[in-house]
Amino acid sequence: MGSRDLLLARLEEIGRSLAESGQAIADLDFFAVVVPGAKSAFLGDLGWLSRIRPIAFAYRNTPDGHKVLFDDGVFCEFAVFEPEELATIPFAPGRLIWQAEGFDAAVLAPRRPPPSVEASSPEWLLGEILSSLYVGLCRFRRGEKLAGMRLVQGTAVELTVRLVARDSPDDARLRDPFAPERRLERRLPALAADLPEFLEGYDRTPESALALLAFLEQRYAVNAAMAAAIRALAPEVAGASATDTP
Repeated sequence: MGSRDLLLARLEEIGRSLAESGQAIADLDFFAVVVPGAKSAFLGDLGWLSRIRPIAFAYRNTPDGHKVLFDDGVFCEFAVFEPEELATIPFAPGRLIWQAEGFDAAVLAPRRPPPSVEASSPEWLLGEILSSLYVGLCRFRRGEKLAGMRLVQGTAVELTVRLVARDSPDDARLRDPFAPERRLERRLPALAADLPEFLEGYDRTPESALALLAFLEQRYAVNAAMAAAIRALAPEVAGASATDTP
C-alpha cells in the first residue's frame, strides 16, 4: 500500500475506532470531537488508537493532544476537543472522516480564522527581518554561534518566507496557515532556489546574513542605515574572536 493510501486508510480506521468508543462525535482529519466530559479520558488513555495498530512512540505535545508513531511508520499529530471548545480555537477546514448519527456538522466550521500571512504588514516583517540579521550577527560575533545562527538562518528566513508569500501569487491549496514554510518549493520556487545561500550552516552565519540582505534589497525598500550596519558587522564577525563585543 502506498504511503498516501496507508494514511487515508489509517484515518478511516481511526474514525471507526472513535465510532466504536461510544463517546465520540466526529473525526475531522485529524482531531477528534468527543462528548462533553470525555476529553480527559481520550487524552489519558490512547487505547482507542493502539487497538488499531501498536503505538511505538507517543507523547503529549499540547494540552489538547499527542504526537504518535505507529509501529508501521505512520505518524500522526492529533487533538481532542469537546463541541463547545470549537468556537474558541483557530483551525483550518478539514475532511470529515466520520460523524455520529444526528451530529450537527455545522459546529465543525471554523469560527476563528487561522493566522494569515497578510496579518502582518510588510513594514513590520521587513523591520523584524533586519533586526534579526543585526542582532544575530552581534551574537555570532560574541561567540554565540548557535544563537546567531537561529536568528539569521531561522527567524529571519522564516519571516522572509512570510514576506515573500504575502506579496506573491501562489496556489492557496498548498498553503498551511500554521506553517508557512510547508510546500514552499512548489509554492514559491524562485525563493526556494535562493534558500541555500541563506542557510549556509553553523559557521557561515555572516555569509547567510549578507546573502539574505542582498536578496531583500533587490525587492524591498531596505533602510540604508540598517543595511550599512549589518554589512559593517559581517566582515568583523568573520574574523572575530569569541571574546569580542559589538
